[in-house]
Amino acid sequence: MKRLVDIVISLIALTVLSPIFLIVAYKVRKNLGSPIFFYQERPGKDGKLFKMIKFRSMKDAFDAQGNALPDEARITPFGQKLRSTSLDEMPQLINVLKGDMSVVGPRPMLKDFVALYSPEQARRLEVRPGMTGLAQVSGRNELDYEERFKCDVWYVDNHSVWVDFKIMFKTVKVMTRREGINAPGHVGPSLFKGNDAPENVDSSVK
Repeated sequence: MKRLVDIVISLIALTVLSPIFLIVAYKVRKNLGSPIFFYQERPGKDGKLFKMIKFRSMKDAFDAQGNALPDEARITPFGQKLRSTSLDEMPQLINVLKGDMSVVGPRPMLKDFVALYSPEQARRLEVRPGMTGLAQVSGRNELDYEERFKCDVWYVDNHSVWVDFKIMFKTVKVMTRREGINAPGHVGPSLFKGNDAPENVDSSVK
């Protein structure tokens, strides 16, 4: 049932949002040039890697040694606005349609983080990663990683179509208010450096 809901929602969203999709693609090309899309390998269900798709939101900028500058130096006002509206995430509907992702699930983190997961934290890989999830409607990037993992493990143990729809509705509210876009002192999320295994969490979406 969850996979069927994902297919239906992604197809409808891609159809309805296609004019916005094309406008954003044009704006990205105009402000940042090519390529329009940003691809990055992320761990999916059972840790299988897939290429997550986003609209590009950063310019190419390198130091004298050819290393990419920090995100803070590469993000542009246009890119920050794109992220604040979550429009840069729209292409992930393609990932959902392909079966790499779900509409709702733990957000896919960097593949380098997997080696740092405790056994409990690694349980977030038992389900498909999502475009939105419990952590995203509970504070998004303002949450520390321990709190995010608690949300992810709770979702793995309690997910259902009903829970998914409640998270979807809450996501609209968070996006409208543009809450929790950046971690304190960072552009976007902070880096995970390992921590203690989270305990189970109680949640208002039950």
